Amino acid sequence: MTHPRPFRFGVMAAKAKSSTEWTDTAKKAEDLGYSALLMPDHFGDQLSPIPALSIAAAATKALRVGALVFANDFRHPAVLAKDTATLDLLSDGRLEVGVGAGWMTEDYSSTGIAHDRPGVRIDRMIEAVEVLRGLWGEDSLSFNGEHYTITEMNGLPKPVQAGGPPIVIGGGGKRVLSTAARLADIVGVNPNVGEGKIGPEAIASMSSDATEQKLGWIRDAAGDRFADIEISILKFVTIVTDARNAVAEKVGGGMGMDAATLLASPHALVGSAEEIADELIAQRDRWQGSYVTVQSDALESFAPVVAALAGT
Repeated sequence: MTHPRPFRFGVMAAKAKSSTEWTDTAKKAEDLGYSALLMPDHFGDQLSPIPALSIAAAATKALRVGALVFANDFRHPAVLAKDTATLDLLSDGRLEVGVGAGWMTEDYSSTGIAHDRPGVRIDRMIEAVEVLRGLWGEDSLSFNGEHYTITEMNGLPKPVQAGGPPIVIGGGGKRVLSTAARLADIVGVNPNVGEGKIGPEAIASMSSDATEQKLGWIRDAAGDRFADIEISILKFVTIVTDARNAVAEKVGGGMGMDAATLLASPHALVGSAEEIADELIAQRDRWQGSYVTVQSDALESFAPVVAALAGT
């Protein structure tokens, strides 16, 4: 089955040395036809998402902004609900809210935030999504979960988008992707980062075969709502070049995979703009990936692909 959704494109950005540099990035993304500016959420060398996304939204008119993804353990969901509702209101409804269970070991070890086992973190994230949707809703929320308790709280202000901003949940393991298929508006198909870092396990899970398995989990868990889900695939490598095979061999070697495996991965794009456009169409037909996000280093070089495919 071919997914009916047209292509849209995001760019992942995290750093800037000044307000001007950051707003220029946002404005350029909008001018080049990208749909969204997205940010990760880590304690390392990056801007803090909420203030940075606010500035990006203020500097643009149509560009959507969002986190890919907010780590649930870093903020109580009542705090995140208020921050995101405020940002949605002040951006005139241009926010996407990614929610994750937290994964990077260094974030926990450096801050002292409790790093519970994956099952507990996922349970907590599932409750957090319910709290977010409840506080974004019209009525007051009372919630009594294992991890969070909310008592007759009316989350104010309310977001502009009816029911709240679209929720993004991404992952590479069966439980997270099955959860995303049941709860999220946008499902991110990602490498498996169960090691707590981008290591051999994550790289191995970037393969086309692993992606086929992940889409199977999503389809099975989503059931009839699969057609309502937008599938997002984050690209870790995007290189626009006329020397496709040579570049793929070099880059793949650095990642511990051969050129053919790299070129078959949905998380890498190498080739001319025309070759990449054809590859993305094939990926959408196979894996339903209509929401394509590249890293900021490819913002300008990838723009011809955005111009050719956005909205089609």
